[in-house]
Amino acid sequence: MSRRLLIVEDDSETREFIAKGFAEEGFAVETAPDGREGLYHATDGSFDVIILDRMLPGLDGLALIKSIRAAGLKTPVLMLTAMSAVDERVKGLRAGADDYLVKPFSFQELHARIEALLRRPQDTEEAAVLTCRDLQMDLLARRVTRGGQDIALTPREFQILEFFLRRKNRVISRTMLLEGVWDYHFDPNTNVVDVHISKLRRQIDEHGNGALIETVRGAGYMMSDG
Repeated sequence: MSRRLLIVEDDSETREFIAKGFAEEGFAVETAPDGREGLYHATDGSFDVIILDRMLPGLDGLALIKSIRAAGLKTPVLMLTAMSAVDERVKGLRAGADDYLVKPFSFQELHARIEALLRRPQDTEEAAVLTCRDLQMDLLARRVTRGGQDIALTPREFQILEFFLRRKNRVISRTMLLEGVWDYHFDPNTNVVDVHISKLRRQIDEHGNGALIETVRGAGYMMSDG
């Protein structure tokens, strides 16, 4: 059965270029030229993946993806943007995008990123074990291992690590951690995040091959499984 792809892009040349490429790769492709039509198609829940332009007429990409997530849809979304600034990319990721690609781009890279999104298991509340490379977190047993070695974590460290594992390969900002882990909806002007991340890194990297949590300069952190 063909994988279903929705492309929401107002530039007809770019839209047709992407659609043609993925159709040749065996995808069933549908397109939308603006945000409102894109939202209409996206919310029927039948697509395996969505390619979404950041700047769209009618309803921009950020508003569209927020609406998709508000509707409870977990369809992977890759956002295309002509804005290369880090803060613009972070806005897209925080709105609910799973990946981004800056224009101009090669179809080869776009295709590789879409395939990676389709291979990524979708997180569910029922998942009992979360993994990243050789690290495993058993949520029921409250046990973390890396390379087969047990890692003793405090409840707060466990919570932070779970937050990262559920958002692998996404940029996690300091604000997201404060809101998601500490339930602060303001910046209390503290280095509590940096202190905990530093300690957590030492704990999980001691028995593993390579660092799992990377610093994304000017944006935050990312846990990478690649």
